[in-house]
Amino acid sequence: QVQLVESGGGLAQAGGSLRLSCTASGRTFSSYGMGWFRQAPGKEREFVAAISWSGGSTSYVDSVKGRFTISRDNAKNTVYLQMNSLKPEDTAVYYCAAPNYAWGGPSREKDEYDYWGQGTQVTVSS
Repeated sequence: QVQLVESGGGLAQAGGSLRLSCTASGRTFSSYGMGWFRQAPGKEREFVAAISWSGGSTSYVDSVKGRFTISRDNAKNTVYLQMNSLKPEDTAVYYCAAPNYAWGGPSREKDEYDYWGQGTQVTVSS
């Protein structure tokens, strides 16, 4: 059974930084792409960033391009989301997710992800 555990959320001021981590277990981490999504109160869960199985390709929603960076460390079974220049509109619960197919690219489609973490709260104050 695949398990994803996020950490690193918290409170930050506008303009500040946070780094989220997601550690996976239950299968060969390095064979699968990974994604980060977020959900603000009263809104749909939306795509934030994704990375291919190799780490060679990434994808971002326009609103975070140039501010957020997704990366992975396959030796640690961990994917990261470095968030810089945070804005109040980045406030949300952040989820990492993994698909059920190997060797994939950085998918932006929520329906392609089968496994989800429990989420970590990010709150950005103005």
